[in-house]
Parts: sequence; C-alpha cells; structure tokens
Amino acid sequence: MDLDKFTLEELLLSAIKSEVEASKIYKKVAEAVENAILKDKFLFLAGEEEKHRQLIEQIYRGKFPGREPELPEKTPVPLPEIKFEREEVPLSEILTQAMEAELAAHEFYKTLAERFSGDPEVRKNLLFFSSMEMGHYHLLKLEKENIERFEDWEEFNPMVHIGA
Repeated sequence: MDLDKFTLEELLLSAIKSEVEASKIYKKVAEAVENAILKDKFLFLAGEEEKHRQLIEQIYRGKFPGREPELPEKTPVPLPEIKFEREEVPLSEILTQAMEAELAAHEFYKTLAERFSGDPEVRKNLLFFSSMEMGHYHLLKLEKENIERFEDWEEFNPMVHIGA
C-alpha cells in the first residue's frame, strides 16, 4: 500500500475515521443477527475497533499537540468500506466486505508503522494493530465459511435457522 502521497495528518485522520465506521458497522450487524454467539463476536470486533480509534487519537494528539482530530467526511486514503444499506444483504456478503476491510487495515497499519521509525512505541503499537486486524480477518473468514455452509444447508432444510 503506497501511502507516500498522504500527509501524516491525513493518514491518522483516515485511520480514526475507518475505525469509527468499522465499529458502527459491526454494531449494526450485531443488532441484525439473532445468533447470540455471532452477535457477541460482532460486538467484540466493534469494541476492538473502538480501542484502536482511542489509541490512534492519542497518537494524533501526540503528533499535533493542542489539536483535536476533525474527521473528514470522506477519507482521502482509499480503504475498503463495509456497506450494509439493505436488511436483505446476505451475511456472507457483509463478511466478505469486512474481510477485505480488515486485510486493507492490516496493510495500512503495517505501512503506516514505517512512518514512525523514529518513534518505536508508536511503531510497535501500529504493528500490533496490523497483527490484530489480520486476526480479525481470520475470525471473519471462519464465520463466513460456517455461514456459507449453513446458507447452502438451509436451501435443503428450510427454517434451520429459526430461533438461532
């Protein structure tokens, strides 16, 4: 991921915005699913994104003292978004989008960490985020595989998800 054409401020604000949006989407998906275990996983992911936002805001304040982050309406950094506009979107499609976003976040944080070679603490935190985003990707991948299996199974066993 080439981030050289963006300022550090643009990158940090984009990261904050991305974390805010991801947390909102995961909460929205958690509200929509009926399966309690899956609901908990989405709430866990929303909480993780919120923690990332808080730490990135701390980094921002450290680099731009006296300034509060003002999030752009649209981020200049091209990061994938998770779109969940219609209730009838299959969960597997939402998970695919979320997986793409988590992979992009992994690459984004790994590349952003390079900008902090002179600040080992921030660099370490960003590399940790990168690793966590990959963990989120794998969690979503497992859930997607299970859901796809059950989406197919439901075609042959109607109402299998009732009460799930």
